[in-house]
Amino acid sequence: MHIPATLVRGGTSKCWLFNQVDVPTDRSELEKLLVAAYGAADPVELDGVGGATPTTSKAAVVSASPEPGVDVDYLFAQVGIGTGSVEWTSNCGNCATGVALYAAAKGMVPIAGDRTRVVMRNTNTGTVLEGLVDTTGGVVQHFGRQTVPGTRAGGVAVGLTFRDPAGGTTGLLFPTGESAQELRVDAAEPTRVSMVDAGAPVVLVDAIHAGRTGAESPERLRADVPWLRAVRHAAAPLMGLLQPGQEPGDAVPKAGLAGPPVAYTTTLGERVAAEDYDVSVRMLTMNAPHPAIGLTSAVAVAAAGLAADSVVSRAASGRAGEWLRLGTPAGVVAVRCSDVREGLPRRVTVQRAARLLADARIYVPDTGAPRAA
Repeated sequence: MHIPATLVRGGTSKCWLFNQVDVPTDRSELEKLLVAAYGAADPVELDGVGGATPTTSKAAVVSASPEPGVDVDYLFAQVGIGTGSVEWTSNCGNCATGVALYAAAKGMVPIAGDRTRVVMRNTNTGTVLEGLVDTTGGVVQHFGRQTVPGTRAGGVAVGLTFRDPAGGTTGLLFPTGESAQELRVDAAEPTRVSMVDAGAPVVLVDAIHAGRTGAESPERLRADVPWLRAVRHAAAPLMGLLQPGQEPGDAVPKAGLAGPPVAYTTTLGERVAAEDYDVSVRMLTMNAPHPAIGLTSAVAVAAAGLAADSVVSRAASGRAGEWLRLGTPAGVVAVRCSDVREGLPRRVTVQRAARLLADARIYVPDTGAPRAA
């Protein structure tokens, strides 16, 4: 059988987008289809359309939303690599950037002059986002000059805003009630962390306290993957993300390091001075170093920076404010927290770029999965 799909680049991720009318509505049947389409049982995803990295093995199913004031719903899927499974519990802001452009291009929202607003709901988490898509001249653009750290390729400008992101999964910005605390990981000495829920649940380690810098190269961070996984697994039950007896996963909470700004060289060979940004951040994506930063993680870092004693605020030496500049392996990402009430941002915005890469028919081995009605 074959399935219509569109490949998009959103920020620093690639994501296959499917219209809900073309794929099963049943989650287990949809998972079978995605595993087959991506070749996800294979660690190099050779016999499929998967990209064999966490940032290029993603999917989303898009549909018109029944929710008043929301244009489209999208279900995000992090397709496993060599696991033959799909992770459904998280969100991806980079893919949401692509969804906004896709919705405009496919006529799911009316074009509104030079800027078209697309209101999206991530059905995995309930998060509502706005994408402000460049539609200069009242038409959808297929190419653009907006760039983002991590690639020199231009794309269509999309301003992505997370609405009321704090506590989206757990109900609280700081699920344990503490903006920073000691976390015991295995038998090692406790390490200082902030456990945050904004955009996505995230555990951020105080890099200096843990004997790191927060500005590690991807190669150096790779050596810390087992330790950061252990941090993730130790934080998950404290954040209310695990049921009793449930095995911890590798999607939530997202895990990483936060440290003070230092001079460094990006993965594209560009020099960044310490004064060019406010806080160093190094994150994992599943079980690999993120080449830049996931947008949901960026939201969490910025929101944590609003609390005076969080590991982010300490690393930034009090420079956290409406704008927080994150030093990532790929370069500096600026995040804006606005309409802050009682320490909670009502809107968190990041400027991104997207591009439609291909409309395709994906030929999929028959999984027995029924199509949507």
